[in-house]
Amino acid sequence: MTIRLITLSLLAAMTLAACSDDDDPVQQDDATGDAALLSNTTSNDWFVQAAASIADAQDYAETRGAAKNVILFVGDGMGISTVTAARILEGQQRGEQGEDNTLSFGNMPFVGLAKTYNVDAQTPDSAGTMSALMSGVKTDVGVIGVGEDVVRGDCSSVAGNELVTALELAEMAGMSTGVVSTARITHATPAATYAKSADRNWEDVSDMPEEAATVCEDIASQMINFEARLEGRYDGLDVDGIEVMFGGGRRHFLPRDASFNSPDASSEVEGDRTDERDLTAEWKALYTDGNYVMDQAGFDAIDPEVTPHVLGLFNESHMQYEADRGNDIAGEPSLSEMTEKAIAILDNNDKGFFLSVESGRIDHAHHAGNASGALTETIEFAAAVQAAMDVTDPADTLIIVTADHSHVFTIAGYPKRGNPILGKVVSVGSDEPALAADDMPYTTLGYANGLGFRDLQSETDADAGYGLPAANGRQDLTLVDTTAPGFHQEALIPLGSETHAGEDVGIYSQGPAASLLTGTLEQNQIFHAMDFAADLIGKANTALGVIN
Repeated sequence: MTIRLITLSLLAAMTLAACSDDDDPVQQDDATGDAALLSNTTSNDWFVQAAASIADAQDYAETRGAAKNVILFVGDGMGISTVTAARILEGQQRGEQGEDNTLSFGNMPFVGLAKTYNVDAQTPDSAGTMSALMSGVKTDVGVIGVGEDVVRGDCSSVAGNELVTALELAEMAGMSTGVVSTARITHATPAATYAKSADRNWEDVSDMPEEAATVCEDIASQMINFEARLEGRYDGLDVDGIEVMFGGGRRHFLPRDASFNSPDASSEVEGDRTDERDLTAEWKALYTDGNYVMDQAGFDAIDPEVTPHVLGLFNESHMQYEADRGNDIAGEPSLSEMTEKAIAILDNNDKGFFLSVESGRIDHAHHAGNASGALTETIEFAAAVQAAMDVTDPADTLIIVTADHSHVFTIAGYPKRGNPILGKVVSVGSDEPALAADDMPYTTLGYANGLGFRDLQSETDADAGYGLPAANGRQDLTLVDTTAPGFHQEALIPLGSETHAGEDVGIYSQGPAASLLTGTLEQNQIFHAMDFAADLIGKANTALGVIN
């Protein structure tokens, strides 16, 4: 039997263990409907084709199930040009020329490319791409954890189109699980690890149409109820819930009532929920032995050796940009700190762990047209990868570093070796900035579209530029310090926000089954490599009592 047939037969067998859950508003009301939840995954052409690609695993001398642990790092918006510019900047920050520098994950032994398009879009969004990474099935723009037959914004189309994620399989297998992000923990990328939604924007009940809110569950509520929702789909399943959740987005967990404001609330009323639920209180009631933290002091006090569950919500919305983190009122941990502590908690489980880590604000700084912010986030992301590499063993831990999509971010001109990557182009043999045909200097880095030029000097909050009118086209940069954190590069096409791009993104990996991630792959094949490495499906079947 080929590995393709093994993979498909195992997931098909899992449907036999499914049962109905009348209390779950997203599920259908009969066993046939619940069985379709998994069979629609295994019969999906994307899944079948990607599973078939793993059939050549024997050629790489890989062994199914050799990985005890799996860590998926996603640099949101981290295209190839972002990686290149960030490694140059990192080297130059150390006083080197920079071009020959390598970010931590650049030293991994296996490298490939992922095709990022969504089923319905040439240039993708984060919801569809992360759903592909987590489920092995490509899907549409704007939907989370559901197949392409769902209609975005139509709550009734979710039932029967739900996909199973790697994190859910790890939970079924008895592994510890964690989700870390610098974005809101309900944002598209982290949400795709645990939620099923017809719209990525349904982060809390106030974001949903009234008719949808009475039938479907918002993303924040799905996160809090993850354990019960997963157990409700399978007869006799007993899981212990996601052990680690670190990120931002407190507003989606709190009622719209100022009396629930956190000490560092930036809005007059921090919470957004219109159903009067305090989901942080509900989480604490579910996990009485767990820790809920919301600042650096609370984070530092976590003892990973005796912490079974932790929920950390460090900001009302997204966490601070790395360059701006020191200005946070209550203090926030860095991505590398969160990654290291998450691993320290998760590796207490002898059965292993699955961890998803997202650097969400690379994407946000690019949307704002601020290269300095995006590259600073990428350098910290690389530090988080290094932290994971330092505390794990490549013999039993698969680490994958990739991006969900790229941005219209360019490295151009003919700057000489060692020229500041954030600077103006200075050509070989010259000490003065090169001039374009309009007799004005220009920068090495730029954007094809977006809000364009801003000279905010020492401002570290990339989003500060949104309050200014668009300044597209050429600007005289002669007297402008383009290396300052508040400089926003020029953009060609005027838009209210810079956009994603559609080219392939890198896949960097080490550990068991890493050799499967070479060449140019469909993005959803990454799930199948993770499944092969840790035998997630086989272990889940064993837990369900299904004969593999």
